[in-house]
Amino acid sequence: MPGSSPDAPGVLPGRILLATGNAKKLKELREILAQFAVSAVPPADVGYDPQVDEDGDTFTANAIKKAEWGCRATGLWTLADDSGIEARALDWRPGVYSARYAGEPCDDAANNRKLIAELAGKTDRFVQYRCVIALARPGRTTLTWDGTFAGEHTPDARGVGGFGYDPYVFIPDLGRTVAELTSGEKHARSHRGQALAGFVAWLRGG
Repeated sequence: MPGSSPDAPGVLPGRILLATGNAKKLKELREILAQFAVSAVPPADVGYDPQVDEDGDTFTANAIKKAEWGCRATGLWTLADDSGIEARALDWRPGVYSARYAGEPCDDAANNRKLIAELAGKTDRFVQYRCVIALARPGRTTLTWDGTFAGEHTPDARGVGGFGYDPYVFIPDLGRTVAELTSGEKHARSHRGQALAGFVAWLRGG
């Protein structure tokens, strides 16, 4: 998937900061990048607090903000993402509010209860995850890549893998929910995996 700019990577750094405080997301990002010659640094390793006010109205705006703040604070190339789930029957909500859909403070269980309630009685069960990855570099243009991962919402949780809305997103051609997929299966199809594949292709000059 192409990036937002043809700007070439040039000389690669030895490490890239992953600007996220979400332990499960950090684990997933590091697993995806492990197959490449990229040292992924968690915020704690450089004393950086990745919490920023996600006040953008798009995934792209939030991802760029998180990446640029991390880059300014540490001087490192910084990779950040913003992602969530969109339901077609709800005019693509919750979107950027996915992590706080049920209000704040909230958790995965509360968010899922709200989505189940709002989709109750809807015949259109189409949902998709969307992810935007942003890369900020000192003195360079911030780049973005995106990906989507479609499925059908089910009110009955299945599986113990993944996180967030995963137990409620059914993938018809596999006959399983996202939470029932192996890590490898999920990374090969996921919105975050697609976005990171674009980033990796850019790193390779593709």
